[in-house]
Amino acid sequence: MARLRVSIVFESGARIGPGKAKLLESIRDTGSISAAAREMGMSYKRAWVLLDSINRTFTEPVVTAAPGGAGGGGARLTPFGVEVLERYARILERAASEAAPELAALARRARPDAGPKV
Repeated sequence: MARLRVSIVFESGARIGPGKAKLLESIRDTGSISAAAREMGMSYKRAWVLLDSINRTFTEPVVTAAPGGAGGGGARLTPFGVEVLERYARILERAASEAAPELAALARRARPDAGPKV
């Protein structure tokens, strides 16, 4: 079966796609940037770069973080961050629903052994 990947590209060139959405979900679920990064198999620095990019995309923050140390730390989605994830999920669901017949038609005609050869 074929899959659909949806990325939102804003006028500024900033993007929100499956990877950033997954990072936000993981932060929501773990309460931690480092735990989310580990869960996704990326470095903490890479997660921070992606989060900074997401936060700079919008006029208000999507994630807030408290410094670590003896008292802990942690990260959480802001109410706007929750809204971003919910809206992305609705966009993805709508796109997948509308594209399903076309994807199925193409998938029926795709060769099963035609993986990437680039």
